[in-house]
Amino acid sequence: MASDLTRRTLLAAGAALALPARAQPSDRIPVGVIGAGNIGGTIGGLWVKAGHPVLFASRHPEDLAGLVAGLGPLARAGSVAEALAFGEAVLIAVPYRAYPEIGREHAAALKGKIVLDAGNATKARDGDLAAEAEAEASGIGAVSAKYLPGARLVRVFNAANYRVFQKNAHREGARMAVPLAGDDPRAVAVAEGLVRDAGFDPVVVGPLDAARRFAMGSPGFGLDVTAPEARKAFGLAP
Repeated sequence: MASDLTRRTLLAAGAALALPARAQPSDRIPVGVIGAGNIGGTIGGLWVKAGHPVLFASRHPEDLAGLVAGLGPLARAGSVAEALAFGEAVLIAVPYRAYPEIGREHAAALKGKIVLDAGNATKARDGDLAAEAEAEASGIGAVSAKYLPGARLVRVFNAANYRVFQKNAHREGARMAVPLAGDDPRAVAVAEGLVRDAGFDPVVVGPLDAARRFAMGSPGFGLDVTAPEARKAFGLAP
């Protein structure tokens, strides 16, 4: 007999399929989070509190027992393969050097999957991949697409330190803006809904190559501003 969590997951997924496309991003969909560190744990926890079933993935799921216990019955831990199977959308929040391995080992599961790409590449940690991302004219989004082929990528939750997200989620007054970029309209719409559910205002900067405008080291990185202020900073229509 299916567990309560399984039933909730199936009901959420079924509701998402039944509603019109424009309504789906507001649904409480099942989400996989690959990497339960600072960004994954913070953003995934906000989704759980918003009512999303979330599966946090790690090489050692047993190490996540404290995290999921603290978040309640909508949170569980598992493997990367389980997170990809579980989530209608998946957040990848691991060191960038792990992207090629994830792409190789989970190529079939990634194909057609909505993937929220929160990774940043740093020279000290990621070596040659950081150099590749820096040299890529189309920006780090193109590098992610290379190593996660077939995924419906949206660059999001990579433009600020996790402490900024912790501090500003669901803040009083005007919400903090979170920039995002992607080529797939449906994936972007789902990402927008998940940004809102985490307690922020999404600002779509453009297609995937526009992610370079808020990449680490760019003028658009680390902005703690409202959505109207972010649109002005990125030269977008009000």
